Amino acid sequence: MSLPVLLSARLRLEPLGRQHAEGLVALDTDPEVMRYLDPVRDRARVLAAWEPTISGGPAPGRRYWAGLDGDGDFVGWWGLHSDPDDPGCAEIGYRLRPEHWGQGYATEGCLTLLRHGFGTLHLRRVWAQTMAVNTGSRRVLERSGLDYEGTWVQEWADPLPGSELGEVQYGVSREDWLASRAAGGDC
Repeated sequence: MSLPVLLSARLRLEPLGRQHAEGLVALDTDPEVMRYLDPVRDRARVLAAWEPTISGGPAPGRRYWAGLDGDGDFVGWWGLHSDPDDPGCAEIGYRLRPEHWGQGYATEGCLTLLRHGFGTLHLRRVWAQTMAVNTGSRRVLERSGLDYEGTWVQEWADPLPGSELGEVQYGVSREDWLASRAAGGDC
């Protein structure tokens, strides 16, 4: 299934492809970007990890878009991934280059995907997870209209700093998200 190009006020979200490989390398080799995610990988490992996606063969239900600003510069990626056990639910995610942090791009991209997910794909629910200490990402999720749902602590073989405070989950139903928009919310 071909992904549509999605537009917002400042972003063009286009299906992630080979033309975005250098942007993906820049993201996944940057320690600041990967602070709450995974250990930094080298260029070869980044390209190998993304190869199935950028070659047009992602797993069913996994949707990735590259976000480009008005100048066509790679801002980051956004994803909307269907739950294999419940295709009416999807996880939203994103990763941005540090020079674009704090400018509202993450929220703008999430809102664009939520409109697509609830309006076009007719999802029932969208959720996201992040580390409890990742306050920037938590603010993005809240500004995008997702509500805090809970915290849990996992044991990791190679824990990241802050993992002892747990993971958090946010989510929103289609009904609640649409009601918030009708009431004049930012969503």
